[in-house]
Amino acid sequence: MIPSFKEALESGKFVVTSEVAPPKGTNLEKMAHHIELLKDKVDAMNVTDHQSSVMRFPSLGGALMVKEMGGEPILQMTCRDRNRMALQADLLLAASRGIRNVLCLTGDSVVLGDHKEAKGVFDLDSSQLLAAIRGLEKGKDLGGSDLDGSVSFCAGAIVTPEANPLEPQLIKFEKKIEAGAEFIQTQAVYDLDNFKKFMEYAREFPARILAGIILLTSAPMARFMNKNVAGVTVPQELIEEMASAGKGKALAKGIEIAGRMIKRIRDEKMCDGVHIMAIGKEDKVPEIMTAAGLL
Repeated sequence: MIPSFKEALESGKFVVTSEVAPPKGTNLEKMAHHIELLKDKVDAMNVTDHQSSVMRFPSLGGALMVKEMGGEPILQMTCRDRNRMALQADLLLAASRGIRNVLCLTGDSVVLGDHKEAKGVFDLDSSQLLAAIRGLEKGKDLGGSDLDGSVSFCAGAIVTPEANPLEPQLIKFEKKIEAGAEFIQTQAVYDLDNFKKFMEYAREFPARILAGIILLTSAPMARFMNKNVAGVTVPQELIEEMASAGKGKALAKGIEIAGRMIKRIRDEKMCDGVHIMAIGKEDKVPEIMTAAGLL
């Protein structure tokens, strides 16, 4: 039996998680390929929940698929699309099928996605969802009623260490820990000196911290993230390094940069592990891990 994600977190090892993205449709071949490729290499796989507010195959279905294929899933749950009844019901289903890990997210605004006429629900936020999970574990739902059979989850949340200003993020971070977050996966970090300062603060709290690493695939992608993704800052020197890679070599350079950053995070013991986001290039995660000296 593979170790649980919670056991990996508690073991003191350098933990590695990655993501698999459900498709827009029912063709699960590509997702199955990524699960097969990663299940024995990473400690757990996040299954994204309508990422960027784009309607896709459900995260719960994807998490069940990871489980069925012998991997360790982290079920992403956003509060954007479901009210408290639906969220709790999904948690009961997940628990009944042996899904042990949940990442609680408030969720991107629907105006960013492909169903702009949809109504965002946001009945709960991520901290309230964490508190709801801890309540379900005690045998009570949010209505105060007793459950016939409870749940048990390793529950986590996210933080954005490069947000400017940072103070609102730190307030949310503390709130999430108080609500019961056992692990935190960060938004992408590129300025590791700045991340170390954040970790000096975060180390005061009991949660395990996994630094988010987004694979850069081109200089234009890096510039796009700087302009459009809140809380992500790719330093100019990394953009120039990507731009100087030469024709057809930008992706290899991005893999090299990601590997180098992970190696430094691990060597300097900055945090407890990394969360690798190779958006649309999930098959490159083993190459990133090799570049980092993890495989």
